[in-house]
Amino acid sequence: MEELLCYKHVEISYGLHAIVHDLNFSLHKGEILGLVGESGSGKSTIIKAAMGLLGNYGTVSRGDIWFEGKNLPDLPEKEMRQIRGAKIGMIFQDAGASLCPIRTIGQQIVESMSAHGTISKETARQEALEMFEKLDFKDGQRIWESYPFELSGGMNQRAGVAIAMLLHPQILLADEPTSALDVAVQRQVVQEMMNVRDMFGTAVIIVTHDIGVVSAMADTILVLQDGNTMEYGPAAEVLSHPKDAYTRKLLSAVPRLHRI
Repeated sequence: MEELLCYKHVEISYGLHAIVHDLNFSLHKGEILGLVGESGSGKSTIIKAAMGLLGNYGTVSRGDIWFEGKNLPDLPEKEMRQIRGAKIGMIFQDAGASLCPIRTIGQQIVESMSAHGTISKETARQEALEMFEKLDFKDGQRIWESYPFELSGGMNQRAGVAIAMLLHPQILLADEPTSALDVAVQRQVVQEMMNVRDMFGTAVIIVTHDIGVVSAMADTILVLQDGNTMEYGPAAEVLSHPKDAYTRKLLSAVPRLHRI
């Protein structure tokens, strides 16, 4: 299976304080990897590092993050802008908050697609409506014309997945994408990300504290505690025969969504 992304001995620090230690994992085409752990374990920091979104004080202080033969932390911002969105997409914990409240979904889609190439508004609209249809949105034209505040939180989150996928990235990074949603809408978002993998072969890293979500969708699970890897392996193995006491604690604490 084709390797898309590889973290090798990665340490991530804020100032002089290391918060992720000696992290190693690989992501392959079509794989869904669940990064699991309690709040503050370093999960979101790990995917922000790949996107160059650690902020002014964050840095990859050791190790490498390889993508297409390039070490991402070494790349200048101009080159990262060409990768961010177009090759590695991201959806955030609250897509509604990351969308501009005074522009329609359609306007934001045109802007996003135009940042990576010349495209007319009508072509962008057609491509968006096709993507909405593939992801089983009931009324794509209404979503295109809506402002984020006119849509439910769940619909904004699903729109965030669709917007990220319009650039056909090889990798989709999802930062706690279901944590603000009720269980019924969680299932829709989980199903949508699995559809994206099945239709486009997209690899997905999903960051979550919810073992239920990863048990429903992940192929591979990496369990973190205080920036350290507690467990890493095939999802079925980690869920049924956890080797570490911390993983067992997580498993006992959370109800599960049934695998879709």
